[in-house]
Amino acid sequence: MRVAQVVTLISPDGAYGGPVRVAVNQLTALAAAGHDVTLFATHRGYASPPSEIDGVPLVSYPARTILPKVGFAGLGSPALVARLSRELADFDVVHVHLARDLVTLPAAWVALRKGVPLVVQTHGMIDRSANLLAAPLDAVLTRPVLAAASTAFYLTEQVAVDLREVSGERIQLQQLVNGVPKSHKRALPNEEDTEVLFLARLHPIKRARIFLLAALQLTLEFPQVRFSLVGPDEGTGHEVRQIIEAAHNPNIRWEGPLAPGATLARMAEASIYVLPSIEETFPMTVLEAASIGIPVVISRSCGLAPQVTAFDAGRVFGGSVNELVEVLRPLLADRDSRLATGANALRMSIELFDMERVAATLGETYETARGTSAHRKGIDHHG
Repeated sequence: MRVAQVVTLISPDGAYGGPVRVAVNQLTALAAAGHDVTLFATHRGYASPPSEIDGVPLVSYPARTILPKVGFAGLGSPALVARLSRELADFDVVHVHLARDLVTLPAAWVALRKGVPLVVQTHGMIDRSANLLAAPLDAVLTRPVLAAASTAFYLTEQVAVDLREVSGERIQLQQLVNGVPKSHKRALPNEEDTEVLFLARLHPIKRARIFLLAALQLTLEFPQVRFSLVGPDEGTGHEVRQIIEAAHNPNIRWEGPLAPGATLARMAEASIYVLPSIEETFPMTVLEAASIGIPVVISRSCGLAPQVTAFDAGRVFGGSVNELVEVLRPLLADRDSRLATGANALRMSIELFDMERVAATLGETYETARGTSAHRKGIDHHG
């Protein structure tokens, strides 16, 4: 089967985050299962844009800011839309990682116009919104796309509720978890080399400040422990730099951005992974850390909190600095407990988020979408 997937943006620093990793993981697994795959996207930040990502064929065009001051939502590419208009009819199914932006919504619209089976996945990016642009955009593009898609994948029940509300109930929903490839067993860090890692965009929603304030308290008790931040500046870099400079502590540092393909290797150096963000739907970095046996620490409102709790794969905290300190302290004090929790994280990854099972589900959904589309065309032709 020829499969096209569409994401909003690729960049060397992984600025667009999880949806790109999800798409690449899915397409890699689909290719291994025998499908012909291509990823379409806009790009920025490359001296010479790549023709593939981790072996996945890529077609991309420079991202243009169509609407200023609205971040990723304002990005678009008429050249990419024109390319999709020429080529999407040659694919058996189009899978769009849908957001309220001027890349993925037009791409989905092109697929519908060409009569190609369309599957969408929103990653929690389309929800009830008070943004002034949301209502007109939903009326013109988002709602018709959601209603016409063969399947809309959702991660959590709250995402399903939001999608029903946005689409006006006319939507075919199917739950699909994010998967992670099986990783090689990592070499365990030395007992004396303990590191707590924050690896994410330095955006306000990721709450790097909470991580740093907890680090300032814990370094007083555990002076040998390193606290490291890795990720591109997306609005809170200045604050992060100020806190680190004021601390005068070489064990608290910000390393800057890292290429997406290097994140697993960097995680493997850490002892604990922390993502303090709240209302995070299904963060890929947490799944990646778990896949190499690292305990994960997340907020109670994170979509993965029930699974982490059920498997004792890490710790869940309420969101405050003091609560983060309280859940990290026992993990830092007891190496055996930390390693046992990491082993549980790996077990959770294998049992719940296996990429091969995700790819099998995708293949079945694609086949259903293709069959439904062919049936509809037959009805239209004979009608």
